[in-house]
Amino acid sequence: MSSPVVFPRTDATILSDDGDSLTFCSTCAFSQACLSEGMDKRALMDLHVLVEHVGPLQAGEHVFREGDSFSAIAAVRAGTVKTYQVDRDGHEQVLGFHLPGEVIGLNAIHGDRYPCNAVALDTVMLCRFSFPKIALLATRLPNLQQHLFRLMSHDIGVASLFARDNSADERMAAFLIGLSRRLAARGYSSRRFQLTMSRTDIANYLRQAPETVSRVLRRFERDGLVHIKQRDVEILDLDRLHELASTVLRD
Repeated sequence: MSSPVVFPRTDATILSDDGDSLTFCSTCAFSQACLSEGMDKRALMDLHVLVEHVGPLQAGEHVFREGDSFSAIAAVRAGTVKTYQVDRDGHEQVLGFHLPGEVIGLNAIHGDRYPCNAVALDTVMLCRFSFPKIALLATRLPNLQQHLFRLMSHDIGVASLFARDNSADERMAAFLIGLSRRLAARGYSSRRFQLTMSRTDIANYLRQAPETVSRVLRRFERDGLVHIKQRDVEILDLDRLHELASTVLRD
C-alpha cells in the first residue's frame, strides 16, 4: 500500500486533473453534493458549463482584491490561497488559508463585493463558479443548496476559533491539527506536510507575535510532538497534539 501524498502536490497530474466524461476532478468542492443527488458530470453539464478553470497562479498573484465586484466563488484545486484584509493604518490581518477542495469568496454574497483580498501562496489552480448560476442550480438540487449552507457555516465557525483566550501552545496545536484533518480529508498525509504559509502569516492568523510562534514550535519539537525542518512538518505524537488542541477545537 502506497504512502499518502505529502502536501503540497503541484505536479502535472494534479494541475491537469479534470476528471473524465463522468467524474469530477479529484479536488472538486461540489462533487460530493452533486453525486449524492445521483448525478454524475454528464448529468450535470449545466454545472460543468459554469466552471472556469483559472491558473496556474504563482505566489503573490491575487485571485481577487477587497472591493472588487462579486460575481463568482472559487474552489481551490491545487496550492494554498491566503485571505486577508488591510486596516486603515496599513496593517495586514490574515483571515485564513484555503487548501485544495475549499471555497473562497462566500463572504462576498452579502454586499456584492469581496470584503477581503485573496492571494496565492504557491502554485495555485482554481475552479471559478458563476455564483448567480450555481445559486439557481442549487434551487433544483437540495443537497447542493445544503452544501453551500454548510460551507458558509464552516467559514463562520473557523473565523471564531481563535477569538477566545487560549494559550499560544493551544493555538498552535489547533492550527496544526486543523491542517492535518483538512489535508487528510483530501487524501493527503495527515502527519507530514509542508507549511506553505510563512511563520509571519501563521503568527498573524493566530494573533501571536512571530517570535512566539517560533518559540512554541521549538518547544513542540523538543517535547517530541513534531519534527520541523524549514517548512516541512512531521507530526510525531498526534494524540498529545490533539489533546493540547482540544480546548480550541472543542472536540
